[in-house]
Amino acid sequence: MNRYQQLADLIKQQIQHDTWRAGERMPSIRVISRSHSVSTGTVLQAYQQLEAQGWIVAKPQSGYFVSAKLDRVEDPKQDALCTYPSLNDRLFEFLKSHNQEPFLKLGSAFPEPNLFPLEALNRSLASAGRRAKPESILAHMPPGIEGLRRAIAQRYIQQGLNISHDDIVITSGALEALNLSMQVVTKPGDAVVIEMPTFYGALQCVERLGLKAIPLALHSNQTSALVQLEQAFSQHNVTACWLMSNFHNPTGQSLSDVSKQKIVELARKHQVHLIEDDVYGELYFAQDKPSSLKSFDNGQQEQVLHCCSLSKSLCPGYRLGWVVSKRFHQPIQKLQMMSTLSGSAPIQLGIAHYLQHGSFDNHLRRLRKTLHQRTQHMADMLRRYMPSSVEFTRPQGGYFLWLKLPDGVSGEKLSQQLAEYEITVASGSLFANNSECDGFVRLNTTFAHLAETEQAIKQMGDLLRLALKEATV
Repeated sequence: MNRYQQLADLIKQQIQHDTWRAGERMPSIRVISRSHSVSTGTVLQAYQQLEAQGWIVAKPQSGYFVSAKLDRVEDPKQDALCTYPSLNDRLFEFLKSHNQEPFLKLGSAFPEPNLFPLEALNRSLASAGRRAKPESILAHMPPGIEGLRRAIAQRYIQQGLNISHDDIVITSGALEALNLSMQVVTKPGDAVVIEMPTFYGALQCVERLGLKAIPLALHSNQTSALVQLEQAFSQHNVTACWLMSNFHNPTGQSLSDVSKQKIVELARKHQVHLIEDDVYGELYFAQDKPSSLKSFDNGQQEQVLHCCSLSKSLCPGYRLGWVVSKRFHQPIQKLQMMSTLSGSAPIQLGIAHYLQHGSFDNHLRRLRKTLHQRTQHMADMLRRYMPSSVEFTRPQGGYFLWLKLPDGVSGEKLSQQLAEYEITVASGSLFANNSECDGFVRLNTTFAHLAETEQAIKQMGDLLRLALKEATV
């Protein structure tokens, strides 16, 4: 069990035993941090989990207070359709491996850093910093610096979407945008649809908020999946649906325009909120940018909360994202102020300057071309070195290849074997709550060291052939 979960359980027991009674103010985050010798981030995660489960409530500028007993969910995990007890432990070990050198990080979720205009970004940060007025430092509070929101809104408008800067809330990366969006439209115990396999952040969010997850393979057979989606919406009283419509992580697949429009129509019919993760939407290989679910959300009800970031297309590590929602604009800001408070003012100013004065579109054109070439090259190496029984997707954007291993071969075991050769891959078990995806791995195609990458793919093929040989003995 994670440290923040242990702390949350301890505080919950104290509330159950009336150490802290309804209406009483909880100790501050700093006090708990000192008394339990944990980081303030750990305390904040514990408090957020308790708040999501209804045990405490945050009051702006006042702190956290014990809620009334009627608002509490005793243990939302017990009756959830899906739970993920060991995901965080496995994910922690996986992410920790990406800090090791000189590992070849084919399992990384981020593109190779050399693909981004870091010098130009640094110049924009410096220029924006020199021009910043004292009062602009406070302008980063929710919903974020206006110049940045305007620059983002203008890009939406150029793509045919009528988005105002007043509809945008700047967040600390897309993950915060997604988590805030899910939190603002659900309460503990609600049923939500998530894709399977899915981005592991969705699994963590469902667990943290105490939601009931209904897994659905949207990308495998879209016609059949739409029928199942409507059944889920109608039979389980679904509140929200978290999905990635373009260049899905981990599979790399995209929904057709027909499917996207149908999903929005179903959401509108059943009053389901769609949480759209569109962080890879700019990384398309074709001539035109693919549509988003938000493209079809033109009704008065506004079902789609569109979440995006620049982490995959411009500046990994800057942690700058946003959520577009006119309907939930104010509630999202309130939630943000009670959690992370706001994003970084210098980062927002610098990115706003780059979007207004840099060559973002030129950079994107170069990036897309490079990603397409490297993805094709990786596919060629897989065909050359993998056993014939290995299958993999052929995405039209992004930078992931999703490999289906031979029957009986574990992606988790393969990942452990490759780590001995200082190679990381992302096993399929990270993207699901059960063993159904253990026979898969996700590969990052962005690395330029062709000889090193080729040797890694060859090593993977050798290990798979050895596994197949042992299976037949």
